[in-house]
Amino acid sequence: MLQLHQRFIQSAKRFPKRIAVHDKATMQDYTYSRMLIASLILKEHIAKIRGKYVGILLPTGVGAMLTILGSLMKGKVPVMINYATGAIENCLYAREKCQFKTIITSKKLLDKLGLQPIDHMIFVEDILSSVTFAAKIKAALTSKLPFSILQNMVHHGDLSEISVILFTSGSEKEPKAVQLSHKNILHNVNAFPTMIHLDENDVFASILPMFHVFGLTVDFWLPALIGASMVTYPNPLEYRTVCEYIRDYKVTFIAATPAFFYGYLQKSNPGDFKSVKIAIAGADKLPDKVYEGFLKKHKLTMYEGYGTTETSPVISTCYPGNHKPGSVGRPIPNTQVRILDIHTDKILGPNQEGKIFVKGDLVMEGYLHDLEQTSLRIRNGWYDTGDIGLIDDDGFLYHKGRLKRFVKVGGEMVSLVKVEEHLSELLPENVICCVVDVPNPTKGADVVAAVANGDFDINKVLKQLKKELPAIAVPKQFYVIEDIPMMASGKVNFREVEKICREKNTKNKD
Repeated sequence: MLQLHQRFIQSAKRFPKRIAVHDKATMQDYTYSRMLIASLILKEHIAKIRGKYVGILLPTGVGAMLTILGSLMKGKVPVMINYATGAIENCLYAREKCQFKTIITSKKLLDKLGLQPIDHMIFVEDILSSVTFAAKIKAALTSKLPFSILQNMVHHGDLSEISVILFTSGSEKEPKAVQLSHKNILHNVNAFPTMIHLDENDVFASILPMFHVFGLTVDFWLPALIGASMVTYPNPLEYRTVCEYIRDYKVTFIAATPAFFYGYLQKSNPGDFKSVKIAIAGADKLPDKVYEGFLKKHKLTMYEGYGTTETSPVISTCYPGNHKPGSVGRPIPNTQVRILDIHTDKILGPNQEGKIFVKGDLVMEGYLHDLEQTSLRIRNGWYDTGDIGLIDDDGFLYHKGRLKRFVKVGGEMVSLVKVEEHLSELLPENVICCVVDVPNPTKGADVVAAVANGDFDINKVLKQLKKELPAIAVPKQFYVIEDIPMMASGKVNFREVEKICREKNTKNKD
């Protein structure tokens, strides 16, 4: 069985002249042949790096893709580092967690972030400027060799070898280092074309950060291994620009978070999404207003999927011919999902709500240097997602939220996600909201809401909420937080929002 980088070589040999990447940061196009030559050159430079792990601090684009390929071709494990929030702190955290030194980054990225380099950083600009004519010729000649020879000239091993280290979001607690093997990611990559017709003629909007599993698997490995084209852009928050590229390059496939899709809905013009066949939202609940907005403005059905970093990522997804609005689809091929009772771990039947457990080759190898957390989350091959959901009579999975996003108020379980959904429907479109809990000495907790601004009639909203929700679930306070903390993936940083709300709550009591 071929590892990821060997599968890439196979694609490059099959489609040498096809554009692999339209890199909008450098305004250059890269054919599969050019990508192969460049990754072989990088492999030789990465060979000089000591140790098993290589830190990668690079934005979405051809530089990050080639660095990953070059690392794997040399038998190194790329450690993908979040540059969007606290880049230097994340570098130091990753180093300590994974015990490595060298980080490959870009001077241009550090300049843009206003950061000074730290020790043991090497720059892609310096690597490129040091490439000799002889090295280019050697790589070009090597790339022309038959695949049967070339696949053995790069690192090759078992599919259970680790292909990447990714970090959990840290939206709820300290990030964990997730070890994903070649087998894990290939499970997702191999499953997609069996559900959705995808081939070398497709064009992917590759806009998600590659330190995020959604971006790494669905925006890079999936298109690269089927020989499709990718349009890369490092900032998915530049909504208008992304919409223009989707239109100009006739993008057929886009995956993003609901928060990003909402931005594209707001900034797009009719016709921008005309070429899109598949649009999949993941990493967060898809609001009705986004789903309905795309149907109305672009006649485009948004499909919702569900996954986690630990499952490489996709567990289930809706797609054409297999779609129930509100659900996150049926489990992808060769994936088992079951629902367990929150308190007893008894396996539940259809339409019964409980904890979501997953089994299959998509489940991570474990958390690096954290046997305790690994054994808590994986038992007999079953991964405890920490999420709540149910499976209906037709086998469709419904995601109800994180177990940690349920709170006991006066002895009753309240879903903060459900409160958020109701509140979001009642607020004006420009008001972002997030619901968290704060301590209450008598009831255990109170539900409170954080809103991005106060431009709405709070009494009117509360009156309507009281009709739709039990009294214990209605927010007791509305706190205005102008810049609600967000993760780079487009998710709300619940840990930070909760911290701010608890501080505000304490001040109110004082």
